[in-house]
Amino acid sequence: MDSLIPHQPMERNLAMDLVRVTEAAAMAAARYLGRGDKNLVDKAAVDAMRYTLGYVHMDGVVVIGEGEKDKAPMLYIGEYIGDGTSLPVDIAVDPIDGTTSVARGLPGAISTVALSIKGTMHYPKEFFYMNKIVTGAEARDCIDINAPVKENLRNIAQAKQKPISEITVVVIDRPRHEQLLTEIRSAGARVKLISDGDVAAAIEAALPEKEVDVLMGIGGTPEAVIAAAAIHCTGGIIQCKAWPKDEKERKAAIAKGIDVDKVYSTNDLIDSDDVFFAATGVTSGELLKGVRYFSGGAQTQSLAMRCRSGTIRWVDAYHNSTKLAKLKF
Repeated sequence: MDSLIPHQPMERNLAMDLVRVTEAAAMAAARYLGRGDKNLVDKAAVDAMRYTLGYVHMDGVVVIGEGEKDKAPMLYIGEYIGDGTSLPVDIAVDPIDGTTSVARGLPGAISTVALSIKGTMHYPKEFFYMNKIVTGAEARDCIDINAPVKENLRNIAQAKQKPISEITVVVIDRPRHEQLLTEIRSAGARVKLISDGDVAAAIEAALPEKEVDVLMGIGGTPEAVIAAAAIHCTGGIIQCKAWPKDEKERKAAIAKGIDVDKVYSTNDLIDSDDVFFAATGVTSGELLKGVRYFSGGAQTQSLAMRCRSGTIRWVDAYHNSTKLAKLKF
C-alpha cells in the first residue's frame, strides 16, 4: 500500500506555496460577499484554487475535494493537481469553509488547503458526519471522546491549570447539539456558538492563547481530516467517531465491514509528519481577518503551518489589483 512505502522527509516548505493558493481563492470568493449566492462564491474560489495549485511543484492527487469528476468545475476526488514534478502528495481542499457565511456576509469563513506525502491522508468517506473533540497540546493526553462531557472538561481544565468556569467550548449552532450544550453548561463551562465553519474553530481550539479551549460536536467528515492536518502541525489533538446520519448509512457501513464505533485520532487521519497546511481569511473571524479592499488592491491574512518543524506563520499580505487582474482565474 502507498502508506507503507518508505519516503524521505520533504525538505522544501510547501506551506508558503499553499498560502498563495488560499489567498487566490479567498480574494476570488470575497468579491461576492453578501450577495446571497453560495454557488457563485464556491465556483469563484474553486476556479482560483485549481488555477494556482497547477503551478505548485508537486504531483498531487485530490483526496478530499468539493465534488466528483462529473460535477466539474469542482475540485473532485481523484483529480491530479500540480505541475507534475516528482513529489507525490495527497491534497485536501476546502475552497471555502463557510460558504453560507460568505454568501450572507457573516464572519469566520476561510479558504484552506492541506497536503501530505502520498498515501498518508485517510478519509473515512463512508460517513458524511463525525462527532469531534479538539483541544491543544496542553491537554492532548487528557481527552476521551467516549468519556462524559463533564469529565473531558474537568481534565482539560486541570491540564490548562484553570477552573472549568474559564474553559470555553466552541460548538456549531445546530438542533442536534441541544443535549451537548446542556451537558457543557451543566459542567459550568462557557459556550461559544458558531453558525458555520468548524475547520477554523477546530484550529482555534488547538492553538495556544486563543479564545476557545476545546471544540465539541458533530460536523462534516472532510472537515475533520482537513482540520487534523492543521492540528497535527500545532501539536494538538482531534478525536472523532462516525455519526451516521440515518440507519441506512449505518447499515451500509457495517455491511462493508466498517467499525462504526472506531475512534479516529489525529494520526489515524494524517499518518505523516510531512504535513503542510494553509488557510486565508475570507470574512473576518476569531482566527483570521477577512479580505479587505483598499484603493488599488487588497489585504489578506493567512496561516501557514509545517508539521515537521512545528512552524506556524501568520502572513499579512498586500496585493496589487492591477497585476492580479492579469491572472486568469
